Amino acid sequence: MSEPVALVVDGPIDRAWLEQQVLTDADGAMVVFEGVIRDHDHDDAVSSLDYQAHPDAERFLADVCAEVAAAAGLRVAAAHRIGHLEIGDVALVAVVAAPHRAEAFAACARLVDEIKARVPIWKRQHLADGPSEWVGL
Repeated sequence: MSEPVALVVDGPIDRAWLEQQVLTDADGAMVVFEGVIRDHDHDDAVSSLDYQAHPDAERFLADVCAEVAAAAGLRVAAAHRIGHLEIGDVALVAVVAAPHRAEAFAACARLVDEIKARVPIWKRQHLADGPSEWVGL
């Protein structure tokens, strides 16, 4: 099994490259999650987001990827984007390859949940009516 891929980037995420890092001829399933910037948060209209990362965020992301990969016995990759993102931009890509779909879905869901809970990346929402707010602090 290859080492998990974990990246924090300040530009668009190369989903195809991440997929190539995990998929092998032995896999019958590849699950990809893309976190896309939406135009609302609950009842508030959102115009854009800014993501900021702790200097060690990529190490935290690598630790999460390694733990999920080891627990599931699968290959995983994840990349999180930082900086200014507009509606429709992709902020997170998580990829898991496995021999069967059920284990790929389960591992990908765990990977995304752990990234959101443990990787120190924060977002500031710019609301359509003018103010901005930090989320998850």
